[in-house]
Order: sequence, then C-alpha cells, then structure tokens
Amino acid sequence: MQDHLNRLAAMAQHNLAPRLARAGRLALDALLPPQCLACQAPVTEPGHLCGACWAEIDFLDGPSCATCGLPFETPELDGALCGACTRETPSYSQARTVMRYGDVSRALILRLKHADRHEGVGAFGKWLVRAGAEMLDEIDLITAVPLHRLRLLTRLYNQAALLAQALEDETGIPADPMILERVRRTPSQGGLTRRQRRYNVAGAFRVRSGREDLVKGRNVALIDDVMTTGATVEACARTLKRAGASGIYVLTLARVVRPG
Repeated sequence: MQDHLNRLAAMAQHNLAPRLARAGRLALDALLPPQCLACQAPVTEPGHLCGACWAEIDFLDGPSCATCGLPFETPELDGALCGACTRETPSYSQARTVMRYGDVSRALILRLKHADRHEGVGAFGKWLVRAGAEMLDEIDLITAVPLHRLRLLTRLYNQAALLAQALEDETGIPADPMILERVRRTPSQGGLTRRQRRYNVAGAFRVRSGREDLVKGRNVALIDDVMTTGATVEACARTLKRAGASGIYVLTLARVVRPG
C-alpha cells in the first residue's frame, strides 16, 4: 500500500513540476517581458530573437571548405579545400560555425561575453547542434577554449565553457571544459595579423595534469565563441593532438569572414 502511495506521489510530482515551471515562467514574463537576445525588443519567448534580428543573421549552412568550413560563394566548390587549408593542413579534423560575425551576431556574443547575459545559451546550444550535425556522431568528448586564470577571475565565467555545457545538454555527449588550460596570459588578438595571432598564442595552452587520459584516443569537440583567423583553435588543437587525441572537431558560434 505504501509503495502504491509513493508511486502516486511521484507521478503527481512529475506531472506538477512542468506546470509549476510554466506558471513561474509566465509570472516572470509578466514582471519582466522577454526581450530579443540582440536588440532587447519584445519577443514572445525568452531566449529568442525578434524577426528583424533573425533576418539579419547569416547562418553559414551553405557550401564551404571541407576542413575549416570557410563559406564558398558557389555551390560547385562545396566540399573542396580553401586556399589556406590547401597550403597548410590544420591540426583539427574539421571546423564548423553557426553564423557569420556581423552586427547582430556581434551583439549576441558581446552580451554573452562581457555583459553576463546568459539567457541565450540554451538557444546557442541548439544552433551548435545544427551547425555540427555532420560531425556529432564522431565526437566522444566536448571541451572549450580556456581563459587565463586572471581573466577568468575578472570575468567570473568562460563563455566557451557555457557553450560546451549547452552542447552537452543538447546531445548527451560528456563535456569537460577544464581539459585545457591557458598557461600564458596573451595580449588581445584584436588588430593582429594572422601571423601575429599565431605567434601570440604559440605555447599558450596545455592539457591539465590528470586529464591526459581523458583525451587519449578520443575524438574531441573544441568549442569557442568566435573564430577569426583560426590561430587560437589551431593552437588548442595542436595541444590536444600532442596529448593523443584521435581527432579534433571545432565548433564556434560565429566566424569572421573577410571579403576575398
């Protein structure tokens, strides 16, 4: 009899929890109406974009370089290698990104990165799944590009780690954002050339002591917010490769695509 009552109580709790969560969300929305993730215009659901901002995002799901994911203008080139990957094969197996770095995506990322606004992370996780669909079956483990400990103390969180956790939530693939550590505090990459960026991050990363066995023989997804020249993810991929990773798959929320 007691077991039956316990089961009924558990069922009631299971059915009641979503209703309470929905009621709580409706109450919160009444006090703080949901806003667009980019421009703060009113939207119907929290964690969404308004129609105008959605229309401005250039999702990079068209023809692209087979390795680094650089978008191509013509479908005939889909699956070919871009000039950079032809000249030098990256240390990672494949890289894909959600969207082109532009006005709206910049606003999304800056709010996540510097304004402590995390309400979009759930949506970003879904976008990462869509962008990385062709590689997800290969991945055993998810990790993130790390911040230096002094920058982490200042910011209090690593936006790439939040994205890695969101990807785990969507896929069930285990995430450990602490596999890599940045052992040298590097100057900002902003304004540097491709060569300067590579020099800037050379030797800046290592696998944390005690986590080497997690990497060895496994396919690792490396997550970051923005890919500019690829110097940072290349340095991290080399580090993971030296630690014995079988393959490194890069997923980023946005990518800088320069004309030409």
